[in-house]
Amino acid sequence: MEGNMAIQACRPVSETVSKDGLVIPIIDFAPFLNGTPADKHAVAMSVVEAFKSSGFLYLKDHGIPPSVTLRVFKESARFFSRPAEQKDTLGWTTPQANRGYVRTGREKLSTVDDHSDLETRRAIPDMKESMEIGREGVEGLPNRWPDHLDDEGKEFKEVMLSFFAICKELHVRVMQAIALGMNLPVHFFDEYVDQGDNNLRLLHYPSIHKDVFKKNTGQVRAAEHSDYGSITLLFQDRRGGLQARSPEGTFVDVTPFTDTVVINAGDLLARWSNDTIKSTRHRVVEPPKAYGEEDSESDMYPERYSIAYFCNPNMDKFIEAIPGTYGEGEDISKAKYPGITAGDYLVQRLSATY
Repeated sequence: MEGNMAIQACRPVSETVSKDGLVIPIIDFAPFLNGTPADKHAVAMSVVEAFKSSGFLYLKDHGIPPSVTLRVFKESARFFSRPAEQKDTLGWTTPQANRGYVRTGREKLSTVDDHSDLETRRAIPDMKESMEIGREGVEGLPNRWPDHLDDEGKEFKEVMLSFFAICKELHVRVMQAIALGMNLPVHFFDEYVDQGDNNLRLLHYPSIHKDVFKKNTGQVRAAEHSDYGSITLLFQDRRGGLQARSPEGTFVDVTPFTDTVVINAGDLLARWSNDTIKSTRHRVVEPPKAYGEEDSESDMYPERYSIAYFCNPNMDKFIEAIPGTYGEGEDISKAKYPGITAGDYLVQRLSATY
């Protein structure tokens, strides 16, 4: 009884987005990082409940200082302001590498069952550019740094390497919370994620004429999709535009909240959990009016920046249903999906995207 009272007293959750059956809570992560065992358990249960119900949550007090995130946004904006010919020399190469610059229109976001919409996606490309940064030091798969171009390029590399490491640590801690919330040993996932085979994606959605959305039915800044890996850490600017699909089939604004990280579950974690955790489809559209009122007289929608840190298991790890997710008797044959290595799964998904 005393333990239950302590868990209730922690109260790590405050509800924020709630519409059409989609509830995205704000979860205070500080009690998990620094609290008592009861505090940690309360946070862990809240994280898993959010992933089971909506697949999305906001995390506050997550340990990444706002000044660090602000600097990454500034370096991102400075990179995307480079001339196109410079950025193109750093171009994305292969799904195996998944590193480098991706110009507007090259990526065609999709989900596993999205093949019927291929022609539409080719005709109406996503209105964004990105820079993909993977784990440093992987033999044969170098990152495409601009450090050889100038001093700004050197600074960009330094900032992004530091931020990659910071996000890697948060990834480990969130996976520990998921483990605890699923009644697994808190370090269950540690051996699966210790290498940091993750992807830091800097995203720039250029300013765009409002008529583009009016004239092209289905035009979005980033098409409806689900993420491929385990979880995604998303840092938004104030422009807005991210939307998640609700249980009713509508799209609900994932409103930006200062100093929070949006975290959503990906397809591989859903598969890993035997679909007890949801990987919710989402998209990026033109900014909601509430975030663009100062530009209401303009013919242009303002540019938008975001930073996504896509978290994955180590590429060589074999992923199959987590114990306890496939019914009584622990019969793995009852799992919905066959096992697969994380690297093979992600290459399959990326090959269908580019």
